[in-house]
Amino acid sequence: MGQLKERCEPDSCDYWAVSKAAGSLTSQACTLSARHIKDGTLRLQFNREVSYYARGIVNDVAQGRKSADQGLKAIKSEQSSLLSQALEIAQKGVGAIAGALQIATGAGVCYGSAGTLCLFFGAPMMAHGANNIYENGRNILGNRSDTEGPLRKTYQNIAKSFKYSEREGNIAYGSVDLGMSIVGAGRLVLKADSWRLFRYVRTDYVRAYRNTSTPAFILDRSADAITAKGIHDQWVDKDGLRHEPR
Repeated sequence: MGQLKERCEPDSCDYWAVSKAAGSLTSQACTLSARHIKDGTLRLQFNREVSYYARGIVNDVAQGRKSADQGLKAIKSEQSSLLSQALEIAQKGVGAIAGALQIATGAGVCYGSAGTLCLFFGAPMMAHGANNIYENGRNILGNRSDTEGPLRKTYQNIAKSFKYSEREGNIAYGSVDLGMSIVGAGRLVLKADSWRLFRYVRTDYVRAYRNTSTPAFILDRSADAITAKGIHDQWVDKDGLRHEPR
């Protein structure tokens, strides 16, 4: 990296811009650690390390070892890295919770249809939900992003049996996952205040998403967006080396 020929004076605009950016980085680290790091000692250590890093950048700029632009770029890069890691953790959490909702929805379909839709819709949805919980749960606990559950591997093996690759299996898995979520949200369910004299009529039913709470609806649609992105990533990845679990 290039160096300044002169020291950056503490009262200069460039110096204060770097100092302000460093303060924002430290504040962002504290917010993210409070949200994602439960252990108090580890959280304190993380905050201290980021604070030392930010202070080091400011000192480098003040001493002329870095230009103000280089200092701001280094801080922005660290902020982007922190946000990327936080987003990855959030996606895994959404995937795990969405998996639990899939199991509940699948069980509801089996119960509500007296078993008639269980084999072709309820049971597969519960299987996908369990697999999504497994993948995202292990990813969170192991701080990884490449866990493949038994159901995904089944899709991959079926794809290979038809002379395709794991990539096509992952696309099929994500497509079925997304399709079942859309169908599940649009299926007819009984209204909360419906009553029956002899049998229920069409007006006693409403689309499932209308009976869903706003937080659950937003979470499920967020999971759909993550799944759709995973399908897209697999589609453009001709080598089939990446996948994004729900």
